[in-house]
Amino acid sequence: MFGPYLKRWKLVPDGAAIHTHSSDLLPVLYAGQPAMLKVARSDEETTGNHLMVWLGGHGAARVYAQGGEAIVLERLHSEPSLTEMVNTGQDNEATRILCRAAAELHAVSRLEHTPPPPLPDLRRWFRSLERTAAQGGVYATAWSIAQELLNDPQDTTALHGDLHHGNVLHSPARGWLLIDPKGLVGERGFDYANIFYNPTNADALRPGRLARQLEIVCAESGLERARLLRWVAAYGGLSAAWWLEDDQHGDDQYSEARKVLNIVELALAALSVSG
Repeated sequence: MFGPYLKRWKLVPDGAAIHTHSSDLLPVLYAGQPAMLKVARSDEETTGNHLMVWLGGHGAARVYAQGGEAIVLERLHSEPSLTEMVNTGQDNEATRILCRAAAELHAVSRLEHTPPPPLPDLRRWFRSLERTAAQGGVYATAWSIAQELLNDPQDTTALHGDLHHGNVLHSPARGWLLIDPKGLVGERGFDYANIFYNPTNADALRPGRLARQLEIVCAESGLERARLLRWVAAYGGLSAAWWLEDDQHGDDQYSEARKVLNIVELALAALSVSG
């Protein structure tokens, strides 16, 4: 699997391979520097690779080489981690770091230089929620909100698409940097919504957590509170819909979807108070 790329870019294996549902990764040395070879197994991951190339290391891991479905990235540190920060009482600071990472990506995408690679429209992702909305209840409400947002987008830009605590890693020399984007085009508010569901549902459901993170994200991003809450609700409905479609988890898919909907309901309650 990795052999042709090791030879092509003169890479030296430097650790055990990692296999996920969407890609295969191998720690390597590239010209003596720690790097990560990533071979995408889906069009979505390949699109994300192209976005990483376009970012050119601005707020993201540097790309050393790329070809076809494979990419060689700057290897970042797993420690300190944003998840561990949450676990040690630094949830607010972790959220600020995520917001700043998102803001840097969105700022890069507005620069007047080479246009970004072709990226799918955010609306395409919401087809899953559209199908699930027929069940009514929270799904229908989330889909109604999503339609309003998608039909009247603001601040359209290139999006990460999966911004969470595991996709912003640390470089001692360059600070916190993005990895593993999905690559989309849509309203920038979408990228902030995922923060409210991570790093775990248990974290997201802690009393008062949504209100605290809402205040931080609004302050960091400049987003209007009610519109951000609408994105949180729309994203949560979409995430729950994905769980229902993911039948590899058996009965767990329904319990996981329900956990996500609990967070959606918190956002809807906060939205009703906001007016």
